[in-house]
Amino acid sequence: MTVRRPPAFPAPPPAPPGHLALRARDLALGVRFAAAGGREGWTRTALTALGVGLGVALLFFAASVPHVIDARAERADARTTADVTARSPVPRADTTLVHLDVSTEYRGDTVRGELLRPDGARPPVPPGVAELPRPGEMVVSPALRELLGSPDGARLLERLGHRIAGTIGDRGLSDPSELAFYAGSDTLTPARGGTRTAGYGFASAPVTPDGVLVALITLICVVLLVPVTVFMATAVRFGGERRDRRLAALRLVGADIRTTRRIAAGEALFGAVLGLLTGVALFLAVRPFAGGIQVWNLSAFPADLVPVPGVAALIVVAVPALAVAVTLVALRAVTIEPLDVVRDTGPRARRLWWRLLFPAAGLAVLIRTGRAGDGGRRPGDADPYLDPYPIATGAVLLLVGLTALLPWLVDAVVARLRGGPVSWQLAVRRLQLNSGAATRAVSGITVAVAGAVALQMLFAGVHQDFRGPTRDNATRSNLDVEAPYGDPALAARLTDRLEALPEVGTVLAVTEEYVVRPGPVARGAIQPTSSLTVAPCATLRGLAALPSCRDGDTFVAHIPGNAEQNDWADETARPGRPVALNTGSEEDGSKPLLWTLPASARTVQALPGLRGTRETGILATPAAVDPRLLTGSRTRAVLRMTDRSPAAEERVRDAVARVEPSLRVSSADVVERDKAYASVRTALLVAGTATMAVIALSMLVAQIEQLRERRSLLSALAAFGTRRSTLAWSVLWQTAVPVVIGTALATAGGLVLGVVMLDLMDKPYTGWWACLPLAGAGAGMILLVTVATLPVLWRMVRPEGLRVE
Repeated sequence: MTVRRPPAFPAPPPAPPGHLALRARDLALGVRFAAAGGREGWTRTALTALGVGLGVALLFFAASVPHVIDARAERADARTTADVTARSPVPRADTTLVHLDVSTEYRGDTVRGELLRPDGARPPVPPGVAELPRPGEMVVSPALRELLGSPDGARLLERLGHRIAGTIGDRGLSDPSELAFYAGSDTLTPARGGTRTAGYGFASAPVTPDGVLVALITLICVVLLVPVTVFMATAVRFGGERRDRRLAALRLVGADIRTTRRIAAGEALFGAVLGLLTGVALFLAVRPFAGGIQVWNLSAFPADLVPVPGVAALIVVAVPALAVAVTLVALRAVTIEPLDVVRDTGPRARRLWWRLLFPAAGLAVLIRTGRAGDGGRRPGDADPYLDPYPIATGAVLLLVGLTALLPWLVDAVVARLRGGPVSWQLAVRRLQLNSGAATRAVSGITVAVAGAVALQMLFAGVHQDFRGPTRDNATRSNLDVEAPYGDPALAARLTDRLEALPEVGTVLAVTEEYVVRPGPVARGAIQPTSSLTVAPCATLRGLAALPSCRDGDTFVAHIPGNAEQNDWADETARPGRPVALNTGSEEDGSKPLLWTLPASARTVQALPGLRGTRETGILATPAAVDPRLLTGSRTRAVLRMTDRSPAAEERVRDAVARVEPSLRVSSADVVERDKAYASVRTALLVAGTATMAVIALSMLVAQIEQLRERRSLLSALAAFGTRRSTLAWSVLWQTAVPVVIGTALATAGGLVLGVVMLDLMDKPYTGWWACLPLAGAGAGMILLVTVATLPVLWRMVRPEGLRVE
């Protein structure tokens, strides 16, 4: 008997994955497409990784700048002697030494140097130095050792006059390229300009930055980092057209819009993560060579290049997030259907109104910041108080607004272009059909040029605030020579030596000291003070109109028509009355060193001299003053050069060093008054150079990606007989047209930003010409990128390019 079994029921289908699981699966599928897309997919991913990696590497270097600055400051404090804030001289002991700054300049570079003489068997040692050099020896930095060992440094080695006995370690240098030395001496004493110290190491007090510098630094950070961010956003969209066609195929097999967008986000995420790893690898690969890379006379030790942990973590998180966000935003403008991509049927008119919101909002924030700064001006402040955060927000909105305006402007311009040679028509037609890739490729340079124009205007507007008065003309001094101690005999030797040089026209060498009227003064009153200048009659005749002069005479100089200063000088310089030569005796309670101004002292009229200024005070010949009384004086000479060439200045420095190594020579031309401002300009040059290099590389990568996208089309054109030169010119025009339009937009935007920032700080509008060299730099970048892509273009137009995988 056969028993029938009931039919088996089919197994229940597996439970559908949850919402999060679906998203993770779609993202993983996108990663798989990016990682297993064959040669074409790997090429696209490699270009994306390279583009993102360049930006990430630059961001990591930028994130290391605070640590570099802090490390340089710590080393500078560590090598500063502890006596800089001492109110009284350090007593001599077995653990003290005498030091003197003997820095010099050589061919425009500063050579930092110190003379050292130990007081005992256990003297302090500067950082980076194993032991103090003996008399006649010196320890030098690696960069100075290299210079002195080359033919170019032979003259400097002769000037320093010491034998190299060792090398300064990294702990004693601000950066690897610093030129520095410590030399031993057996004649240096406090009486000869030296200062006694008990050790090294000085904790400098934090300096509150100037409001103008805060605004400058804020704008510099925005200008340098926004182009990098814009380029990384461009890099994650490499291969967008092929990606859209692939997503259309996925729509054909049943994927919905949200799924395709998540898959595209997974592809972008994979490329961004790979780019992040590439950037870290580039940073670690370049970091060991940082000491040998010198840009604008600035370099850094590899150990100093450590990104700020918080900023580094932000970069690691922000780069993948930026890639996903940019991809999703880009796909919102594209309708992907199962059989095609709607964007390929024709360009869609871009809307203008929302693109104007960004620059308008940026200008509104900056203008409001300026009004708030005027209202918050502090008493005694020369400039309005400025908050850096609104400045950064307004500048970012304005610069990002330029990138939003650029695609609309390019479309509006190329839509009206007609005619021209074949290469021109090919480029214009390509831009008319789809200008998105070309526009994105130049958006970084647009932001960079706009920011550079604004910064140039800003620096031109505030530059005079950070400069001292000039003394450089045909009737005034060109070089100053100074010793920290007074010695009339040294002044005489210096005069004889320098007057023998053909490069020197006139020398006025004197011994100077400030003197005060002895005795108590009323509470709150200022002790009457004047200057005492000791020099031979020939030199004094260059300082005042002397009726007659012989050794032993004294005079009191007055400024014609300046009764106030003349009366102040007469309060101290009273013929027949004493003056105190040690100006600090009233404060420290020491016994004053008195010298009586002879009753025969005559009043004379001061002359402008080589400095171009008239000065009141006592003029005395060497026989009138005992040199042993001049304990707080200094020796100084001013020179008028007949030959202003750098070689002539080097010969003068050599001659001065032969007279006395402790003499210092400085230029009397315009000198920067604010070192912080000078360091900001140097940092801008270094960072700007790095940013422009990254932008040039990014344009090259973007251009190669565009050629790869158009490989089949270029091969077909070549197969139909189009000449290579025509294709090359079409590539040039296709890059040049967006760059020219972007440069014009950037110039206008940069001028607007510069004017608003100058108005913010109440500075004059100058530097309008800044856009000209920047436009030339943009044109040169176009040419370089085009020439660099020609080898790739020649490979693309081969018949093999017609093959399709």
